[in-house]
Formats: sequence, C-alpha cells, structure tokens
Amino acid sequence: MAVQTATTGQLENAQGIVIAQARYTMEHNMPCVNLVEKMTLGKGNKQVTVPKVGQMTASNLSDGVDITDTEDIGMTTIDLTTGEVGLKVILTDKLVRQENESAFKIVGRQMGDAMARKKDTDVIALFSALNGGVTLGADGAYLNAANASACIAHARANKFPTPLSIVHHPYAIAYLTRSLSTGPGATYPIPSGFAADLLKDFFAITLSGVPFFEDGNIAVIGATTSAYGAVISKNAMCVLEQMGFNTERERDASLRATEIVVTADYGCWELDDGYGAPMRFEMGSISTSA
Repeated sequence: MAVQTATTGQLENAQGIVIAQARYTMEHNMPCVNLVEKMTLGKGNKQVTVPKVGQMTASNLSDGVDITDTEDIGMTTIDLTTGEVGLKVILTDKLVRQENESAFKIVGRQMGDAMARKKDTDVIALFSALNGGVTLGADGAYLNAANASACIAHARANKFPTPLSIVHHPYAIAYLTRSLSTGPGATYPIPSGFAADLLKDFFAITLSGVPFFEDGNIAVIGATTSAYGAVISKNAMCVLEQMGFNTERERDASLRATEIVVTADYGCWELDDGYGAPMRFEMGSISTSA
C-alpha cells in the first residue's frame, strides 16, 4: 500500500506561498505604520538613542558690531528599544498534499493580517498621549468640515513639521465627506511625502493640503461610540525594527503537520509629543439609507 506523505518540495512550496502572501498582506495593511517614521535597530544593539534639539532665535545685526547673543542647542534624547511579537500556524500534510495554492494564500493572508493589525494598533495606542494628552474634538463631536479645518489649523499654528496627515476610523471620515458633499477618491491624489502604493487603499480626501486616511483598526474608547484618531507630523512617532519578518518551520510527525512560526522584533514610540495631537470624534455606525 502506498503511503502518502508531504515531501520536502511540497512543504517548501507551501511555505513559500504562505510567507510571500503574509509579507505582502502585512506591508500593505497597516496604514498608521506607514504614516510615521521608520528606523532600524542594528544587529547586536540593544537600543537606539534619538536626539532632539530645541528652537533657536535669529537676531537683527548691525554692521561692524560683534554678535553677542548665543543660542542653546537644547538637546534632549530618547532611548528606543524593541520587543518580539509573533504567531504560529499549522500546515497539515493533507493540505500540503492537495497542493491548494488558494488555501495557502488564505493562510498567508490571515498571518499577514494578524501581524499588520498588531503593529498598527501599537501605533494607534500612542495617539492619546500626543499633545500632552490634550485632545482635539470630544466625545459626541463629529469630524465635520469645520472641526477638521480647526484640527489642521491647530497643527499649523503649533508648527507641526510637514508632511502632515490625519487618520481616523472610516465612519468618522464618512461624516467628513458627507459634510463636504464630496466623495473620496481619485480626484484627490495623495500629496508627496507618503508611500502611495502602501496607502492608496486607505486614502480618503485632501483638505487644505492635508491628506485624510481611514484605519479600521481604530477602536472605540470604553463604552462610548467615539475614538482617537490623530493629526500628526511624520516625525511625531516612529516604528523601530530590529527584525521585520522572520519565519521558522518545525515538523510535528504525530500531528502529521508542519508548524510555521512568524516573528518580528520592533517597537512603536512617540518621538515628539508636540508634533501630533489626538482627535476624538464619533465613529458610530453611519446610516446607509439616509
């Protein structure tokens, strides 16, 4: 009687499809991660120290008169480090023997979704502490045109470095587009400074030169129907990576299956509290028949 087993070639093929799909899905499914700075922690390093300098002031000069005023650099630093995250999936021999490429892609998509969701929500968790915890908007308020313009004005009045962006839940953005009597889409290209290939599926509109993005990973606050989005400079936060995506495979003979373990080593950090602000607006379900 012939014994059917999953060969090494079949396993390599299955893993290749799963991992390729997982990488692609993760990279293209975490909008907030792609709106902030990215840094790399070198091999063998425990942390990276990021300097920050204060503002300086230039003065009027008189011909032939020496400059007597000096400016303080005002340098401060922040130490950033990383931590491991990961998940495990099991490919059974039966699935591998069937050589079902679509099934492998589904598994990969699920893995990629999980890794992307984790990293994206880690960035979102930083929103509420921006701007010293002082929130724009309020519970019960809607992200209409007037409130959106006020958030942009706050960012510019407080000299948030460009490029600026605003990100919120799709329901909050829907209230905005309704108030503007316009639809999201292709007539508003993503301004320069952002990776269009990674963010095009999340881009909604541009208002006063600031792009608005949707992120369904944003969750309500407690028992309310409002949530924190943010108006941010790209320099407000960062994702520090030491290992972006690593895979290992282990055979489990008694289970007649192979385990695939995916891990990453990263950290999400606030770089400058004054370069962003949380935006609390309603994100309850919007009517589809109004």
